Amino acid sequence: MTFANALRKQSPYLLVFLVLFGLAYAEVLRGMVLAWYGDDNYSHGFLIPVVAGWFVYTGWQDLRDTEVRPSDLGGLLVLAGAAQFVLAWLATEYFNMRLSMVVLLAGAVLLFFGREVFRKLRLPIGYLVLMVPLPYILYDAVAFPLKLFVAKVSVKTLQLMNFAVFREGNVISFPNITLEVADACSGLRSIMSLIALAVTLAFIMLRSPYKRLLLILLAVPFAVFTNTLRVIATGVLARYFGRQAAEGFFHEFAGIAVFVMALVLLLASGFILKRMEKRHDV
Repeated sequence: MTFANALRKQSPYLLVFLVLFGLAYAEVLRGMVLAWYGDDNYSHGFLIPVVAGWFVYTGWQDLRDTEVRPSDLGGLLVLAGAAQFVLAWLATEYFNMRLSMVVLLAGAVLLFFGREVFRKLRLPIGYLVLMVPLPYILYDAVAFPLKLFVAKVSVKTLQLMNFAVFREGNVISFPNITLEVADACSGLRSIMSLIALAVTLAFIMLRSPYKRLLLILLAVPFAVFTNTLRVIATGVLARYFGRQAAEGFFHEFAGIAVFVMALVLLLASGFILKRMEKRHDV
């Protein structure tokens, strides 16, 4: 039996599963959407389910004819996801409550359709992990050293440009002004959004698993590099024109500009890696 036939045959069971899933996760989904809306770090979350659906759509012709062989392993994974949800709910731990949705979906695919279908759906299912906001304790643990690194590199660069500047932690001091490298300038916000985009570009543009992984990993240094340039430019403006020149419109514009710059670097890297693949094929 093919996947398309199995969808029609098992539609009552799938409908029951989706209803129970919706009832169990209604509040979890509501909280996650509010997090996407209210926190700029996770605003890319709105696009993740759309892109995951697009992955399914582009592979539909191959997926629909895939042979279905339900796997008991899926039942174990569903139970594991349910246990993860219950334990996280008892502990009021939102990250694992939200992550358990992806575990349950993966288990349901295995249970209803089997390993071959799961293999072809593992990209869109795995991609959904990127919509789950990080726990704040983990976010802070990553953001703080990144802020220190960006501040340190920025100050060293400004000193090489003969600016009188010194650093204390993530605070940069000029003779006339003091600036703080905030979370938004650490690069972590850009990293999370760029990784989501890098995964999409990697699977659209490239075939080699190693080159795909390389493109995804490049999102990290590109985000840090462009945000370091942002801090340096802010420091130069603040030194000559005061704090107002480094805030307001410029601050918002610089945030958009560095993301676009990182995206251009990512696209350029994707085209280079794609060209390397073509040369290798020849």
